[in-house]
Amino acid sequence: MTGLSVETVQQLAAAAPAPITSAGDGRLGFAVLTGIAVIVLLITRLKMHAFLALTVGSLALGSLAGAPLGKTIASFTTGLGSTVAGVGVLIALGAILGRLLADSGGADEIVDTILARAKGRAMPWAMVLIASVIGLPLFFEVGIVLLIPVVLMVAKRGNYSLMRIGIPALAGLSVMHGLIPPHPGPLVAIDALDANLGVTLALGVLVAIPTVIIAGPLFSRYAARWVDVPVPQDMVPRRPEVEPGRRPRFGATVFTVLLPVALMLVKALVDIVVDDPTDGVQKVTDVIGSPLIALLAAVLVGMFTLGRAAGFTRERLSSTVEKSLAPIAGILLIVGAGGGFKQILIDVGVGRMIMDLAQDWSVPTLLLAWLIAVAIRLATGSATVATISAAGLVAPLATDLPTAQTALLVLAIGAGSLFFSHVNDAGFWLVKEYFGMSVGQTVKTWSVMETIISVTGLGFVMLLSLVL
Repeated sequence: MTGLSVETVQQLAAAAPAPITSAGDGRLGFAVLTGIAVIVLLITRLKMHAFLALTVGSLALGSLAGAPLGKTIASFTTGLGSTVAGVGVLIALGAILGRLLADSGGADEIVDTILARAKGRAMPWAMVLIASVIGLPLFFEVGIVLLIPVVLMVAKRGNYSLMRIGIPALAGLSVMHGLIPPHPGPLVAIDALDANLGVTLALGVLVAIPTVIIAGPLFSRYAARWVDVPVPQDMVPRRPEVEPGRRPRFGATVFTVLLPVALMLVKALVDIVVDDPTDGVQKVTDVIGSPLIALLAAVLVGMFTLGRAAGFTRERLSSTVEKSLAPIAGILLIVGAGGGFKQILIDVGVGRMIMDLAQDWSVPTLLLAWLIAVAIRLATGSATVATISAAGLVAPLATDLPTAQTALLVLAIGAGSLFFSHVNDAGFWLVKEYFGMSVGQTVKTWSVMETIISVTGLGFVMLLSLVL
């Protein structure tokens, strides 16, 4: 994929709304770097919550760019509201489905069924499969907590290297988190770039499969040689309390988890094959394959296939739903503040500056998006913040792109947001503590694995861009 042509840049510039400041490129560049630096320092040095850091950094960016404070505030609140409106309900539905899966014992059923059929050399591949399936509806941190008992149990009972089993599981979760909706990062990027969710999901799966194989089972061979740590017995948490014999069945659980993915893929396929908005079949699939309906359907089905199958009463189901929503409040606020930051970037004219740079430097759009996400990821330690910020910066570049290329732009940003997790990333410390590793050992395994995912993901995105 090449950089933008002069004609395309001129067309986009003419169509873009007038910026809320008349600052030149030099001042805008300084404002952007300072705004991001403020966010980084507040998160890393002062340990401020990412929501507050993004809010302060957004206001600093607007002020330094010369925008009136009133317009800066209005731009931030507009971006926050539109982002939460676009993805907030989807994140909530994903959280409900993930909690149902965990509390009902459905996740344990998937794990136990697959492990019962995997032996010896097949075990790392089984761990990738388990993590990828369970990781679809679950946030990364929840997935780690859910899979840790399984990883430790398999490593101990089967006398496997902890890294040989743990790295594939972590790779499966991380790839789902960075590339596949309905995770918050990909959803926000899809919303910011106005990408087609179904096409992004389909292409994301194509990129995710080879990426997770390389970063998981294949890399785990080397990780196990570099780091050999014993299983930390005290890190095994309790598993969900479910009545004996009342766990959901394997087939019903897998069906429930994959239902929203299947509905969205059907919509994408019909849109490509039929390509007629007046066709009756396409109208139906456009409704049932929309993210809101697909996830809502999975939640409603899950209440029966997961909750009722586990013996949950109506009160227990209601309690499970309520408990699932509380932990995502912080995520929604971070995503919303990131949307506000993105809107200020657009409104002060940073998008035009990025377009000019892309044209002058002839940087491929996909590579530019990846590099921006990598820089913000390294600085802030947050994949979600990196995705939101990068999507806001490159959003103008997606205006004139075909559907498939816009979807690949989302995936390039997602891949960049996973690059080299280190000490400023909460996930780094989560993995370190759960697996009982030192900082150096965590860098050799977890950080290198994240980098492999990022670089490999970009490579396959670039290959698909040549084909599509």
